[in-house]
Amino acid sequence: MGTDAGEIEWRRDAAPVPYEAAVAAMEARVAAIRDGAAAELVWLLEHPPIYTAGTSAQAEDLIDPMRLPVYRSGRGGQYTYHGPGQRIAYVLLDLNRHGRDVRCHVWRLEEWMIRTLASFGVRGERRAGRVGVWIAAAGGREAKIAAIGVRVRRWVSYHGVALNVSPDLDQFRGIVPCGIREHGVTSLAALGIAATMAEVDQALQARFADVFAAPPACAPPPATV
Repeated sequence: MGTDAGEIEWRRDAAPVPYEAAVAAMEARVAAIRDGAAAELVWLLEHPPIYTAGTSAQAEDLIDPMRLPVYRSGRGGQYTYHGPGQRIAYVLLDLNRHGRDVRCHVWRLEEWMIRTLASFGVRGERRAGRVGVWIAAAGGREAKIAAIGVRVRRWVSYHGVALNVSPDLDQFRGIVPCGIREHGVTSLAALGIAATMAEVDQALQARFADVFAAPPACAPPPATV
């Protein structure tokens, strides 16, 4: 779907996109957005199974380094898993147009996930000091359902969110997801929500404008991204 440079393009890839290729494509698009040669972009995709390490990743959080390939990413955050059944939404926006506040941008990505989950009757929540979206589980436990990691280059954002729709949650055992040991991970499927990826994509696109089309308004968490 092509658009004029002043509009946001939505792209959806049906086949899994290798992580390294996706990063290269994002970096090229960021440069084009910065130069006014391309539209802002929301890119919906999946990756083949991989662990990615953000700029804050700790070596001891890679529990099983032989389990999957590991890619050292320039995004913020720590270790996370990407794989089939997880909807990746890369959000490439010119923050000169959306507010030059990275923490506010992260807050809005969280808000987008919370509103998307509400479309499926799921209550996603923020937690102080922990970037991402969480589900209150049984017995007082909490589980992460959406991870967020961003990078900004000359005020153009890229990377974005990873929403667990129906991934193999066992793959998270090879890492300490986002450096948090005391909580787990979950997915829509694990919560009994049999949503298709197409249904998730529809909800993501429907809820996006609710958060990003209006002038920036957020209550950024105190934690540093």
